[in-house]
Amino acid sequence: MKKLTVKLGKRSYPIFIGENLLNNAELFKSNINSRQVMVVTNETIAPLYLDRLMKCLSDLAVDSIILPDGEEYKTLEVMNNIITKLLQKKFNRDCCLIALGGGVIGDITGFAAACYQRGIDYIQVPTTVLAQVDSSIGGKTGVNHVLGKNMIGAFHQPRAVIADISVLDTLDKRELSAGLAEVIKYGLIRDRKFYVWLEDNIDRLLDRESDALTFAIEKSCRNKAEIVAKDEKESGVRALLNLGHTFGHAIETGLGYKDWLHGEAVATGMLMATDLSCRHGWISTDDVARIKNILNKARLPVKLPKGFNPDRMLELMSIDKKTRDGVLHLVLLKDIGNAIITDQYESGKLRETLMHFSVVSEVA
Repeated sequence: MKKLTVKLGKRSYPIFIGENLLNNAELFKSNINSRQVMVVTNETIAPLYLDRLMKCLSDLAVDSIILPDGEEYKTLEVMNNIITKLLQKKFNRDCCLIALGGGVIGDITGFAAACYQRGIDYIQVPTTVLAQVDSSIGGKTGVNHVLGKNMIGAFHQPRAVIADISVLDTLDKRELSAGLAEVIKYGLIRDRKFYVWLEDNIDRLLDRESDALTFAIEKSCRNKAEIVAKDEKESGVRALLNLGHTFGHAIETGLGYKDWLHGEAVATGMLMATDLSCRHGWISTDDVARIKNILNKARLPVKLPKGFNPDRMLELMSIDKKTRDGVLHLVLLKDIGNAIITDQYESGKLRETLMHFSVVSEVA
């Protein structure tokens, strides 16, 4: 088992990465300061891992709630089901929630923990690659609104992140690829050496080779932890983690949070950010081809869904948390391994990128 630390002073917490951690009762109990525990999971994960975790916590007063599975259920209405059950079971403000699932479960559970009695403990137990390398770390919690993704939420750090690599054996192939989009992101924004390793080892990750997965997850978590430690509430460098996300969130919102997974939308968004960077002369056409190639190898989409024209994309992108004084800031690339947050891009070139991807999608 490997242990990293997200260094945030009094809010610091550990990230544990290893195999068969769902069976490690001592690990869980050492990070829970209450006898009242509520496990929040979904209809997909519950049949696979809920009983194992409940057995691990059997010495505590543990209960569970099973939510529907899917990004479209990451809403205030569904989150209220968690709050209602906590109240019905008379959980006090010293209780602890455990998020057993992917990014949706982690986000919605964390937000419920931030809201219930003005803030209670929670532990992240991510069951997808995407959640293990990204969404479970950093305390971003929230739900979606019909007009914008993650527009309702709070920063609320977990007590611990427990990433069991073994659960990835049951992960759907499409979910595995979607998670790799976020792994590739770390190489693109700040870790060129890791990016080169990913180019050489993407097939091993798709084959779920344990040592390769462990290395990629640990490397991604370390990158995320270092960034969060510098900028907990995204007032500066943490925004680099949003490479491709402004484009990607627009895709997800436009699709009603259905049909595409978050990582799939981010993958196309990252290639769009790469294309726009190239149009400004910051990176080469060879780099664009190189990034497109690794996304293709990871079985990720590299074009917009049909029906997304430039005007529609610009409308959806305008509802973004990185908009300041009416100006949208984007994360773009100066080089592989070197990203910037900027509003110094030409609106005409942005439209050219949007048009290019719209045409490619319609032709395809």
